[in-house]
Amino acid sequence: MSPTQPLPLVIATRESRLALWQAEHVQALLRARGHSVSLLGMTTQGDQILDRSLSKVGGKGLFVKELEVALEEGRAHIAVHSLKDVPMELPEGFALACVMEREDPRDAFVSPRYASLNALPQGAVVGTSSLRRQVLLQALRPDLKIEPLRGNLDTRLRKLDEGQYDAIVLAAAGLKRLGLQDRIRTEFATTDMLPAAGQGALGIEIRSDRQDLMAALAPLAHQETWLTVTAERAVSRAMGGSCSMPLAAHGRLVQGTLHLDAAWGDPDGSAPLVHASASAPVATLADADALGIAIAARLRAGGARAAHPVTS
Repeated sequence: MSPTQPLPLVIATRESRLALWQAEHVQALLRARGHSVSLLGMTTQGDQILDRSLSKVGGKGLFVKELEVALEEGRAHIAVHSLKDVPMELPEGFALACVMEREDPRDAFVSPRYASLNALPQGAVVGTSSLRRQVLLQALRPDLKIEPLRGNLDTRLRKLDEGQYDAIVLAAAGLKRLGLQDRIRTEFATTDMLPAAGQGALGIEIRSDRQDLMAALAPLAHQETWLTVTAERAVSRAMGGSCSMPLAAHGRLVQGTLHLDAAWGDPDGSAPLVHASASAPVATLADADALGIAIAARLRAGGARAAHPVTS
């Protein structure tokens, strides 16, 4: 089948409201280009295990594995992911075919009673299961009590509304995509809460031997976002990054120059945050990858510890 011909496509997706929004968004874009597109809703291990933090049960890859099995078995052709949930190394036989234009990458402060993090009283309870957010929040407000918060976006908001937390921290992108931007009391400046690698961006995964799908998805790609998140993910990969490592990486591409910031926190909280920044001209994914690896080296030089021996 020629890459220019319409393809019958099945999108594998988690069944949370946000995941379905993301899949339906891609479905609409592909249908507008003449493709026939249906959805295959699936429940992943990450959706089922809600009583433990992801860092203790296998990481965010638990949200991806079942979707990859559907691709491998031919039950689906593409999988739409929040890029921050995608492991830094894809299994053999799979490829990231497309990175789409990024939504707001920042973290959002959500609270029914308090207007900002600074407005919280001493000892207030803040919900998040992200180790990255935990160490950054503790650096800003060491007096706060950080409590685990699992579940999909609606579940997290319900737990907040039930009074289990004084405030919670969520990705602004998810709230905005679901029309819940009114729940955001304030968006954190990236200088205060550096986002996770890939936060706010959508990635589309395929079997790496499907060149026809690669061609069909090419028009959906956003090169500026792809370059930026490639650098961010390279930092995390070089550090052995997963959700069990408090690591942040955020880039901005301005007139061909990528400005990349990263931060590493000690999981035990016994060492201060380590920050690193650099800028470089970036025109290719290889350029972006090299900048990310350089930033990881600066983090390690500053005292950050990689999660495994680094070979890059």
